[in-house]
Amino acid sequence: MQRELWVVAMGRVPYADALALQREIARDRIAGDIAQDVLLLVEHPPVVTLGRSAKAHNLVGSPELLAARGVEVHEVERGGDVTFHGPGQLVGYPIIDLKRHRQDLHWYLRQVEEALIVALDDLGVVAARHPGLTGVWTSGRKIASIGVHARDWVTWHGFALNVTTDLSFFDLIVPCGIDGVVMTNLWRELNGAGPSWEAVELTVARAFAEVFRLTPVDADLGESLPRSGATLTADEATSTG
Repeated sequence: MQRELWVVAMGRVPYADALALQREIARDRIAGDIAQDVLLLVEHPPVVTLGRSAKAHNLVGSPELLAARGVEVHEVERGGDVTFHGPGQLVGYPIIDLKRHRQDLHWYLRQVEEALIVALDDLGVVAARHPGLTGVWTSGRKIASIGVHARDWVTWHGFALNVTTDLSFFDLIVPCGIDGVVMTNLWRELNGAGPSWEAVELTVARAFAEVFRLTPVDADLGESLPRSGATLTADEATSTG
């Protein structure tokens, strides 16, 4: 069987709905009911998520300020600290069976970083890793955050690439618990002349497929990804950044 990456571009989705969907697909990937790896591409309304290592002081915004800006808060099972998702940010949830690749979560983190670095290069931004920190950076500024989780070597959660994101939202948190970090987005790095949302989605999907040596295929949730609807709980995590 050809090894494929089923890419599902979903548009704007509430965070809780996307999380439930990830868990369902991961459960069925573990059970073998879904035969291929999956990449969900979404955009969220404003939301702050707190990973398993989140520290209270890294959520800077008061409950009143968060509510005034329409920001939800969710505690989640991924590793790491606090991060933000919102409009203008491409969020990707790779649901990948590492038993078919390499059973090493640190290797997987580096592969996710590499896919984003490849995609950004194709989009005209030179990006790189930052020694000792997870994520993707350009000229000392952070452009993408990564936080993953896995059970039975099947991953979920993923990455957040700032495309046109309103960077003032990051003032509500200490992003990934990194003091002094400067966040940026793709359009700022390209002086306001960035590519379309659809072009970013396509470039990122192709880069992920390339790095994981898969064939990208546009997928339909209704037919290509049958789901049982059961809830997946998880018991293994690694860090975010």
